[in-house]
Amino acid sequence: MHIVVPIQHTIGIHLLYVFVNIDIQITHFYDTIKQNFNSNKNSLKIALVSTIQFIASLQAAKKQLEKDGFQIIIPQANPLSPGELLGCTSPKLPDDVSAIIYLGDGRFHLESIMIHNPKIPAYQYNPYSHEFTIEKYGFEMLLSNRQKAIEIARKSKRIGLILGTLGRQGNIKIFEYIEQQLINSGKQPIKILLSEIFGSILDKFNSIDCWVQIACPRLSIDWGHTFKLPLLTPFEISTAILSNNNLIKLNDYPMDYYANESRGPWTNNHENYRQNRKKKIEHISLVKC
Repeated sequence: MHIVVPIQHTIGIHLLYVFVNIDIQITHFYDTIKQNFNSNKNSLKIALVSTIQFIASLQAAKKQLEKDGFQIIIPQANPLSPGELLGCTSPKLPDDVSAIIYLGDGRFHLESIMIHNPKIPAYQYNPYSHEFTIEKYGFEMLLSNRQKAIEIARKSKRIGLILGTLGRQGNIKIFEYIEQQLINSGKQPIKILLSEIFGSILDKFNSIDCWVQIACPRLSIDWGHTFKLPLLTPFEISTAILSNNNLIKLNDYPMDYYANESRGPWTNNHENYRQNRKKKIEHISLVKC
């Protein structure tokens, strides 16, 4: 689980952030890219992305590939590091990007940027197995499933509103915002606190028409179809409440849950929730002796 803890909420607390870096065989990584894309490198723009432990390797690969004539970008979704992905947060890429190459194992984080940029071909380089694969995602099915959930929520009266209490997943500001929007739209929110969200738990509640969870958006996106009642994200219920079909458009589903530049107050770092920094926090430099 990756949680972005906003340091503006840690005023008065000494904080030491340690970046974890895992070294890989970087030569094999960029040799693999050159072997697969060298023939048309002049017409391609490649976006390199990864998880935080491999970010340093992205920078090294970019430097070498650019020396060999490749057009490489390392996109960023602030406040994440350049190239960093979370399962719920990834950058929206420019239209001229030709390919996404993800450095890492597993698909969870890669799927985030694939959902956010469904038209761009995606590839994965596994630094442990050294496999280079083409990756696909059923975006049309995702969009269809989520639209169905939104339509049911529009017609629902009693909404189960879940605040996740596991780590930093739940955000009370988003919870309060969604609650007020539900009330304003004539719906009845039923407030619930849960550390983990299982269908067997939700089934015990009676007279609920649909659910909204302020915890992990991917729970709804990946597993929402397995629940008896629709389980919506804050973004999706906002779409239903506002009756604004423009929030979800063809080939466009945002993954900006922790991004500074998000679409609305249903995300964690929206400007409505940022504190003004009036006092500069003391900075202590650590010097190796």
